[in-house]
Amino acid sequence: MDGGSNGEEPTSWDELYSINLMPSELFLKFRKGMQGLRVGVNLEFYNVPYNEFQAKLVLKPLAHDRRWKFIYEPVQQDVRILSKKIPVTKFLNLQVGIGHNFHMHATGWKWKLTTCFGGDGISRFQNKTSVGLFPGVDLRFGWRADYVLPEITGGVGTGEPLFNMKTGQLHASLDRVEAILTHSEAGDIKRSEDLLVCPSLT
Repeated sequence: MDGGSNGEEPTSWDELYSINLMPSELFLKFRKGMQGLRVGVNLEFYNVPYNEFQAKLVLKPLAHDRRWKFIYEPVQQDVRILSKKIPVTKFLNLQVGIGHNFHMHATGWKWKLTTCFGGDGISRFQNKTSVGLFPGVDLRFGWRADYVLPEITGGVGTGEPLFNMKTGQLHASLDRVEAILTHSEAGDIKRSEDLLVCPSLT
């Protein structure tokens, strides 16, 4: 994603920016609150890089400060318990999980630091945007943008041009579309999701 060097510009606008609106992940989620827990069934379809289907049973506390999440994947025979994302800094989170695979008879744990921003000259911004169609039905869109900011340089007596400009780049994509169906009982605690999120262990 180098936007050109020594004053050379990319050969086409396609190298400067691209926007992909074809999601690679489609999720259908069913949720119901009962006895202090939110029970969810996720049907997840992936079409990139290959077609794949996953089904998950997810249990979370209904409390606002829920600290854990239980996930069972019947096809892969995986069971996992994940902690909530623990803020380390404003844009850096730590998540810890332990799991067991019944096929392999193996138990292990892992941790992951996640952030919404990247490095190495390429920055990444990830976001999830939720839209409530009507009570009990929500759409959530997960998208990302990889970008390189424009850069203007110059010099006198250094052998460099007096004025040199490197064009920035933007590559955005709509990665995930989720349809969420929620059945809420009277008195259930409804928690609004954070709009700015980082990738999780799931």
